[in-house]
Amino acid sequence: MVVFLLVLIVVLALLVAVHRYVWQRLVRDVTACGGLPRRLGTAAVVALPLLSVAALVSSRAGVPFTLQQAVAWPGFLWLALLLYVTLALLVGEAVRPVLRAWLARRDARATVPAGTPVPSSAPVPDAVPAAEAPAEAPAPEALPEAPAPEAPAPDAPSDVSRRLFVSRVVGGTAAAVAVGTVGYGTYGVLRGPRIKRVTVPLAKIPRAAHGYRIAVVSDIHLGPILGRAHTQRIVDTINSAQPDLIAVVGDLVDGTVQDLGSAAEPLARLRARHGSFFVTGNHEYFSGADAWVDHVRELGLHPLRNERVEIAAGFDLAGVDDVAGESEGRGPDFGRALGDRDRARAAVLLAHQPIVVHDAVRHGVDLQLSGHTHGGQLWPGNFIAELANPTVAGLERYGDTQLYVSRGAGAWGPPVRVGAPSDITIVELASKQA
Repeated sequence: MVVFLLVLIVVLALLVAVHRYVWQRLVRDVTACGGLPRRLGTAAVVALPLLSVAALVSSRAGVPFTLQQAVAWPGFLWLALLLYVTLALLVGEAVRPVLRAWLARRDARATVPAGTPVPSSAPVPDAVPAAEAPAEAPAPEALPEAPAPEAPAPDAPSDVSRRLFVSRVVGGTAAAVAVGTVGYGTYGVLRGPRIKRVTVPLAKIPRAAHGYRIAVVSDIHLGPILGRAHTQRIVDTINSAQPDLIAVVGDLVDGTVQDLGSAAEPLARLRARHGSFFVTGNHEYFSGADAWVDHVRELGLHPLRNERVEIAAGFDLAGVDDVAGESEGRGPDFGRALGDRDRARAAVLLAHQPIVVHDAVRHGVDLQLSGHTHGGQLWPGNFIAELANPTVAGLERYGDTQLYVSRGAGAWGPPVRVGAPSDITIVELASKQA
């Protein structure tokens, strides 16, 4: 408990510091003191993080679903904007002194140097013959010397205007970059996942199963933002690929069956020759895993809760509960799912989190299909994901077991992906006997 409180305090302190920095650069440095733009900007920097907190806790707090939807869009999008505007402003810190120095040199070149003589504008008379010239010409009066311009004081208006100009250029550019990045990343999520194809050779797959296609979809994350239309896009994409089998490998939802049951209904229209299968993810255990297992079964999916089935093509398909289920006594049980099988047959395992791959190796699994990581979802989140997962995305080998990790078909929190586009993967099994 003490460790949790310390982590919470550190996180809150970091968020306060980041918001103060953003306020300084995007509000204080670019607006007049006491003006309406500064007051509005300050109010936004206070209100938006409160909406973000509300979006994060509203689901688990059991608030009405309509209120969850109301705070989700601004609250979650602000988290993504905060990340990228902060990164852009930090890059801008290196640009600021360079831009100010260039402006100062430009202004100095435009200033007349002190002591430069000012030419007379009086007309020069034509030459007069010597006979007509007066005996003695009066000496011309000396013109008064132009006063030398004084060097501007450190806080002279020119220096203040340069600072304001630089702050507005850097702040405006950072805001534009952040909005453009988040906008494009949001479009990628709402557009729906694209098909990705991967061929996986397996030594134990019989010749008859060569070319067998498994559609792997993970991390759909139905919730206050992604709803029924998102599910329908995923179903249409999967069905268009005409797979032999469909594997939904966890984190289908972020909410209860009561709130999201109708959003999941298009899953009943999934079509595959050997059916559709489902295993729980950690988010199911935040949302009522047993109720969701019953609901997806009603929709025609086959839950695999530490179970195994024989696929007619010539391999075993097993599925284990997510490790988050251990808090409810329903964690992964590899012995029950794989313990008594014929190891001469290939085994394909559905497991939400990649971290169980080492258990899969010990139980002779040939291929594990997982999700959970989102591929990092928001760059540079992939570097953080690498610290907690053996594989963040793609296909890798661990001993005699191959692990494939999907980046997922939805998004958690901000409906935004940057550097980790969503996907539905068609895994094509290749027999070495073919």
